[in-house]
Amino acid sequence: MDVVMLINKYGFPIVMAVGMGYIIKYVWEWSTKEVKPVISDANTVLIALIDRIRMLDNDLIRLNQKVNTVLHLRGKTIEYERVEAEKQINNIKKSEDDKSAGSGES
Repeated sequence: MDVVMLINKYGFPIVMAVGMGYIIKYVWEWSTKEVKPVISDANTVLIALIDRIRMLDNDLIRLNQKVNTVLHLRGKTIEYERVEAEKQINNIKKSEDDKSAGSGES
C-alpha cells in the first residue's frame, strides 16, 4: 500500500504512531543483538584490567615496603660501621697517647 493511501484511510497520527513503533522495535532489536554483546565483552575486559591494576598496585606497595626496610637496615649497618671505625680510631689514638706519655716519662 502507498503511504498516502494509508494516511487517507487511517489518518496521519495513526500512521505515524505505527511508523514510530516500527522504528522503536528496530532500534531495540539492534541494540540488544549488536550493542549489548559488545558492551558485555567490554565490561569483562574492564573488570580484568581493574584486577590487574589492583595487583600491580599491591606489588608496588610491597616493593616499596621492602625498599624502605632495606634502606633502613642499610642505614643501621652504616651507622654501626661508623661507630666501630670511630672506636678503632679512638683506641689507636689512645694507644699512641699512652706510648708518647710512656716515652716522655722515661
